[in-house]
This record gives sequence, structure tokens and C-alpha cells, in this order.
Amino acid sequence: MKEMFATLQGEGAQTGRASVFCRFAGCNLWSGREQDRATAACRFCDTDFIGTDGEGGARFGTAEALADAIETCWTDAADESGRRYVVFTGGEPLLQLDAPLIAAVRARRFEIAVETNGTIAAPDGIDWICVSPKPGGPLVQTSGSELKLVHPQTELPPEMFTALDFRHFWLQPMDGPARADNTQAAVAYCLKHPQWRLSLQTHKMIGIP
Repeated sequence: MKEMFATLQGEGAQTGRASVFCRFAGCNLWSGREQDRATAACRFCDTDFIGTDGEGGARFGTAEALADAIETCWTDAADESGRRYVVFTGGEPLLQLDAPLIAAVRARRFEIAVETNGTIAAPDGIDWICVSPKPGGPLVQTSGSELKLVHPQTELPPEMFTALDFRHFWLQPMDGPARADNTQAAVAYCLKHPQWRLSLQTHKMIGIP
């Protein structure tokens, strides 16, 4: 586990919701090392997913031990007036999120979300599936709760995904030096194609992890 912390979900349909974020180390589309960025499928990735040195990062020997840590992270930050919610992200969380961990977390009364690049089929028992397609990887998970497409990507125009089985379709402006232009491009596309909605990284705007 690279890091684990309590925060508010910053993107998509669950924006603003109290959550425990669990970021797994490792990805199947990039090593995470800067020297490999030029050959990465997702060259705009801004996430550190190497090692276990992040906030709350550690190695866990069993699914039960990790589920206990998630429960502690939640109860340290929140009362029990709302439903418990954990977001597994990465890197690529479906390299590690498996049936024993899902069962252990569900036993502790958590609603489970995953943020995946869609190259691995999601196992049963996940309540909220967010797929964010990346170039260079086959899209295996073609249904879910929301599809969140970083925009613009010449290799992945939104038209490629409009027929897929998702409840929500989001365009998220690519961060970086051209963020203002990318935001305007996403706004213009959403105005012309109302199936798509604009997703902003609100956690970055308000300065929370």
C-alpha cells in the first residue's frame, strides 16, 4: 500500500463524499519511474505509486490486516452517521484488489469503490466502478458506475466510449501547463454533447489530498 488517508472524494459523481483512500503501489501501464515516462502508455500521469512511503503506507500480510487499517482510518476521522466508504486506487488497484480483501472490507460495513484504467475485469462485490481509459491498454471493463476520460487525448476521443454501459460519462481536463486550454476544450465538448459532464479535480483546488 503506497498510502492510506481520510479525505473527501475530489472527482466525478461522488465528489465531496467522506472517504478512505487506499492507493496501491504498482501499475500495468507504467513503471512509475521518470526514466520510463517517454514509453509509458499514460505519459501525463501525475500520481506517485511506487513503494510504501506515502501517508499511511505499509505492507499488510493479510486482507484482514489491511481491512482493520482501513476501519481505523475511517473511525479516526468520521463518526457513524454516514455510510462507510473506501476508494481503492493506484497505480492500478485491480492488480491487488481481490475477493478476500473485498469480503474483509465489506464485513466492516464499507461501501467499496475502485478507480481503474479498465484493462482488468473488476471482481464481484465492488459497489462503485470508475473506469478511466488510458491509451495503450485494452479496455476490458466496459461497464460500471462512471467512465472518466482525461481530455483531450488524440488516441482516445470521447466518441469511442459513448455506447458503453456506464451510468455517468465525465470529461476531466488534463492537468499540466495547458490545463486552462484543456478545460475550455472539455467545456466546449460537454456543451455540444450533453451525454458528457465536466469533472474537475476539486481536491486540488481546495488543497486536500
